[in-house]
Amino acid sequence: MEVLKMISYWQIISSGLLPIQTFKKGSVISVTSPTTEEKDVIKTTFDIPEDIILDIMDVDERSRLEIENNKIVMILRIPIQSAENGIPFSTIPLGIIISDDYILVLCQYENNVLSEFFNHRRKKTFDHKNKIDFILNLFLHTTNMYHRYLRQINFQTNLVEKDLEKSTKNEELHKLLKLEKCLVYFTTSLRSNEFLFAKFKTSRFLKTNNYSDELLEDVLIENKQAIEMANIYSDIQSGMMDAFASVISNNLNFVMKQLTIITIILAIPTMIASFYGMNVPNHFENTNFAFWSIIGFSSAIALIGIFMIRKKRWI
Repeated sequence: MEVLKMISYWQIISSGLLPIQTFKKGSVISVTSPTTEEKDVIKTTFDIPEDIILDIMDVDERSRLEIENNKIVMILRIPIQSAENGIPFSTIPLGIIISDDYILVLCQYENNVLSEFFNHRRKKTFDHKNKIDFILNLFLHTTNMYHRYLRQINFQTNLVEKDLEKSTKNEELHKLLKLEKCLVYFTTSLRSNEFLFAKFKTSRFLKTNNYSDELLEDVLIENKQAIEMANIYSDIQSGMMDAFASVISNNLNFVMKQLTIITIILAIPTMIASFYGMNVPNHFENTNFAFWSIIGFSSAIALIGIFMIRKKRWI
């Protein structure tokens, strides 16, 4: 069988995954960003119904598990880094199809979850004894990626928080809003994955095969912790956005107050100079010190105004 660009084949071994050139019975097929021709290869060669492929390609598809034509079909929501609409992180569906002859992993977009999981150049940390352990390790790697991206979201939130303290614009609030959207995507997907893991735990397929109880427990615990982290960060951001909306308003009010005070102080000498600049008798026409007297009087009145404003603690 010809190896197409985005289709790779892997053999499960005790130390991880071994890349192979052609398909063998019991191997893992990884497919990312498939072309139309590659989708046809998947559909015909591995007998995958077209509606399942379309479901996996649907970016809004939720996590689920079902059995069709003696195949177990699972759709898992995985996190990705994305610059679409300025939102740094999002989630997409990942399809896992298990049959007696193979495991097919299918995703519409390239992502760090699969690229790291199938990276044979780094030291393997996965112990794949069988198909079930392979699936559980993929689940665990996905939840760990959620943890990593959640920490990055929290780090970006802290950076925005520092800028918000002195901000009078809405730009930082827009950044927080986009990070809040990321957390909503993560929370929804993690809860959807939680139902998938629970259904997988009680499935007949799992009961009739050997697997690591400890590994399954790690998956459930890590996913639950990721949900709690996402909820905590989301609550913090919601409160932060409300608080800093008031901070931005107060900062703007403070700037406007300072400008108003400056305008009032500058208006005092202007007003006095205007009075003496009128074409009316004022007994200063023949005085050599008229200019400096007016300047001094204006300055004194302005200083009195500044003193009264400071006494009122307006500045």
